[in-house]
Formats: sequence, C-alpha cells, structure tokens
Amino acid sequence: MANTYSKIYQHVVFAVRNRQALITEKFETPMYEYMSGIVTNQGQKLLIGNGHHDHVHLLMTCKPTCCLDQVVREVKEHTTKFINQNRLVPGKFQWQNGYGAFSVGHQNLDMIFNYIRKQKEHHTTVKFREEYLQLLKDAAVEYDEKYIFDELV
Repeated sequence: MANTYSKIYQHVVFAVRNRQALITEKFETPMYEYMSGIVTNQGQKLLIGNGHHDHVHLLMTCKPTCCLDQVVREVKEHTTKFINQNRLVPGKFQWQNGYGAFSVGHQNLDMIFNYIRKQKEHHTTVKFREEYLQLLKDAAVEYDEKYIFDELV
C-alpha cells in the first residue's frame, strides 16, 4: 500500500514440551539459523534468537499483514521436524503448546536484544518459569496460571 510505513517488533517466547532441558550447544546455532529461514520465508525478519536449555526467545520485525500465530506455528512445526529428522535429541522432541508474544517499542529494542543475547547468563540465577511470569506481569498480560505450562503427566 502506498504511503504505509511501519516497524513492528515482536518478542516471542516458547518452551520445550514439559520444559525439558533438550536444547544443547551441539545444535542450537543451526536451530536458530533454521528458525531465521522459516521467519524469512514467512515474510518477516528474525533479529535475534536465543534461549536456554528449555526455551527460546525470538525478536523479530513483522509486517502489518503478519499473522504472528502462523509464523510461530511454522517455526515450531518445522524446527520440530528438523530436530527429530536429524536425531539431535534422544527420543522425540516437541515444543510446548502456546507461546508468549510481547510488543517491543523501538526505544526498547536494544534492551530487549541484549536481554535475549544474554539468556544463558540470565538463567544462572533465574528459572524460566519465574522469567516467563515476570514477562507476563511486565506486559500486563492477564493469564490463568493453570494454563501457563503443560506439566509432566
């Protein structure tokens, strides 16, 4: 559309099923590169992807026509296949249902970028559950705690 300009940043967070610590240094770089390709194929741009053993953070720019749910679904679906087909973890790899998505203003972009970049350091003192609940609180997202995480059954 003529004369339509935008810069929409999204911070997306999702976890490994049952928050299992399955993401290892062995494959995390290729996994994030793969995620970047998926995001790009969806017409968006991944600025940074990082996380810890049981979850990932993605910071991306999205076009106004972006269906974020579809982008996240594609990322999760295709990285699951990538990890399982290449046997990068013992057993079957799965992402947990759902995700958190938080809009980021341009003025906070560097702060969020660095926050994601320093995930491993951050998680030496903070557990993922605490981090995720704090992200929800900081963004004033209403939630029902019984639906925050799938639990081991």
